[in-house]
Amino acid sequence: MPKVQTDAEWSDRAKNLLRSELKRKGVTYAQLSDLLEKIGVQENEKNIANKISRGVFTMAFFLQCMAAIEVTELRL
Repeated sequence: MPKVQTDAEWSDRAKNLLRSELKRKGVTYAQLSDLLEKIGVQENEKNIANKISRGVFTMAFFLQCMAAIEVTELRL
């Protein structure tokens, strides 16, 4: 049976997953802002940094980021 995790632990996991994909692709927050804009999502670098550092963002934002950096598969 999986270990029960707190909301903070889940947030950390989401944050780390997003950060690791950005790092793997070599994408900065400024570049992510530009890439998101290309798919119709308006987020500036500061807002992106704040969302990711808090680890509190919507699944929609996560999927937008994955689409923007062209990630099609994730390993959890």
